[in-house]
Amino acid sequence: MDAHIQTHWQRHQQILQYSGLIVSIIISAVINILQPLHVKQPYHTSALTGEAWVLELLCGHPDRIRTELGVGLDVFNALIQELRDFGHTSSRHVSLEEQLAIFLYMCVTGLTIRHVG
Repeated sequence: MDAHIQTHWQRHQQILQYSGLIVSIIISAVINILQPLHVKQPYHTSALTGEAWVLELLCGHPDRIRTELGVGLDVFNALIQELRDFGHTSSRHVSLEEQLAIFLYMCVTGLTIRHVG
């Protein structure tokens, strides 16, 4: 009878150990899934804002805007005026100039919006 009780006790201990292992694995998995949602690290950390980059292009060397956006300053300004004439305006956080610069930059480089961001 003692051997039967001891075998039963050992079986019970094994079940508890396996249960603890499974719970540990589940907790680790949940932590790995939730941690990126909790730990926020800034993604956009450039020294220049988008608006500052556009101003740098507009006020800088004339060849630079052509290299970056594929158009000269005169064409860029004409496009801005056409967009304004069609009723387009700056959004809440992004100027019309910056919106156009992003579009032209994507056209010139072929990068996606995720890469440009």
